[in-house]
Amino acid sequence: MSAAAWKQRCEAEWGLQGAPMPDTVDWKSVYEAKPLGRNLLKNPAPLGFSKDSPPPEPELPDVPPGGPPRFQPDGDFPGWTTSTEILPYDTSGIPEDVVICALPTYSWFTLEQVVDLKAEGLWDELLDTFQPKIVIQDWYEESQLHESIYQLHVKLLGTDKTTVISEHTAKPTENMSVYSHNWKEVSHVFSSYGPGVRYVHFQHRVKNSFLNDFFPTRFTGSSVIVKPVKSS
Repeated sequence: MSAAAWKQRCEAEWGLQGAPMPDTVDWKSVYEAKPLGRNLLKNPAPLGFSKDSPPPEPELPDVPPGGPPRFQPDGDFPGWTTSTEILPYDTSGIPEDVVICALPTYSWFTLEQVVDLKAEGLWDELLDTFQPKIVIQDWYEESQLHESIYQLHVKLLGTDKTTVISEHTAKPTENMSVYSHNWKEVSHVFSSYGPGVRYVHFQHRVKNSFLNDFFPTRFTGSSVIVKPVKSS
């Protein structure tokens, strides 16, 4: 197939009429990469759960008495950079004369990933001139472990992988009086973000606790999708 035919196929499939499509782009490679409309994050559900099924109910303790405490969930995390921050005990609101036998230990479990938009098949002129919508979506379990159990921070970065062109942060607060135990959606759409975007830095954090047993906040369905022009 000729270069012009590959270009025409990309234009027709993704509704690129009116978008910049220079002949210098390898349109066969772009078509095969299919960068528009698919999730560009690797391993979007590392804990093995689906948002289309309810989160599992808490199970019996999987840490033997006297065993080492856990501070992060079990999972398969290729594609992610992970870290754990163990938080100090929260003694606020406890009267001085009250004896506390044990307090839960909370930890933030952080996962982050950087998407190289050009490596995924997008091209400079589309990102700089047309600026297609970049849709962020994530789901976390309403675990009711704490009033703050989830945080999201997404940055659109320039060619140096450092300059922040646009960013979005979400820090929802939980209703501790209602036990709903559903998946909760967090989403954002980047549009008209300006020229120069080449990378997307996706980071989310979930809070876990340990008090004799390990109690996680689960998550799933993380996604970064550059929308096809025809559906923008």
